[in-house]
Amino acid sequence: MMQLDGYNFDLERFMSREDFDRIAEFARDKQTPLLVLDLDKVEEKYDELISAFPFAKVYYAIKANPHDEVLKLLVDKGSCFDFASPYELDQILALGASPDMLSYGNTIKKAKDIAYAHSKGVRLFASDSEQDLQKIADFAPGSKVFFRHLTDGSGADWPLSRKFGAHQDVLIRLIEKAPKLGLIPYGVSFHVGSQQRDIGQWDNALSTCRYIFDWAKELGIDLKLINMGGGFPASYLEPNLDFEVYRKEITRFLEEDFGDDLPEIIIEPGRSLTGDAGMLVTEVVLVSKKADYNQYSWVYLDAGKFGGLIETLDEAIKYPIFVDKEGHAEEVILAGPTCDSVDVLYENFKYTVPNTLQEGDRIYIFTTGSYTSSYCSVNFNGFPPLKTHVMPRRRKKEKDRYETPSLF
Repeated sequence: MMQLDGYNFDLERFMSREDFDRIAEFARDKQTPLLVLDLDKVEEKYDELISAFPFAKVYYAIKANPHDEVLKLLVDKGSCFDFASPYELDQILALGASPDMLSYGNTIKKAKDIAYAHSKGVRLFASDSEQDLQKIADFAPGSKVFFRHLTDGSGADWPLSRKFGAHQDVLIRLIEKAPKLGLIPYGVSFHVGSQQRDIGQWDNALSTCRYIFDWAKELGIDLKLINMGGGFPASYLEPNLDFEVYRKEITRFLEEDFGDDLPEIIIEPGRSLTGDAGMLVTEVVLVSKKADYNQYSWVYLDAGKFGGLIETLDEAIKYPIFVDKEGHAEEVILAGPTCDSVDVLYENFKYTVPNTLQEGDRIYIFTTGSYTSSYCSVNFNGFPPLKTHVMPRRRKKEKDRYETPSLF
């Protein structure tokens, strides 16, 4: 194992020592692995977004973190929601969301699910293919449709390219066809990729939107909406530009392409709302070497790819990882507990831990509020899904509105 200088994690970059101690104490008597959620941080991030983009409607992407208390908080804040299945639809309606504040943003959907959403009052749908558009016409007549154009996801830690969206020539054909099917061609959407570090990708996408808007107008169709999707960053190990830079530049791109004639704007944050609000607490199961002269030890945790950390696939998302112990810093390979060789978290990118690390020690993985609990397997090797615990609120509750029982 490579021994470096003393172990030194820049805790203050992610949270104060006081806040960390509060979370660690809250988790102390709880079984690992667990996700600790701070709803105050979710509310702070939501307020930051609506302040930065006052002209936009926030449609929270439910898939990022579908915990009841997260959703109820956002319902009470007046957020709209992007859902991707009838199951998410039922959940958000049960928590008090109005169907006119919902968007069926998945371009891959069954006819019966379209019909079900329509029966519940949903009237805004995404599409990117003729077959899907026909199903919307058949089972959600008279609905508004926005059309997703293809982006390559360059610059994103977790690209969303290829599977979703279509080239503008396809979209123009769909926009022209929609009124003939009794639908309202309402706008255009895109997603620049999750955890997007290249702000210029919004410039490219908005320029394409301008092109599609102009082309549609030549066909006698006035589009009214741009759905800019998500892509705003959370605070992982690799630093981001300040959010103020995102705000300033994206606003400038919109003004350059649309001037004073700004269409309705939707943003669909997921990771940027809930990522920083979560800490995954996991326990060391084993520290071992494969051979006497191997340079690196393997550290096995009780949380792995199948227990909420799937975004370590290809080491795409690099979480801040903290051990609250002193010792010399040593580079290790991190892996999960399951009987699957793919359950290795970080092997090429080496994390450092104190050389005093031993079985039973707790490791704290920051910025895990998004795509952890919602991604984990149900019972691979019999391990149960990652359990979520919500921190007591520090902000004053209003008529106990956040005291909502969790379904999870």
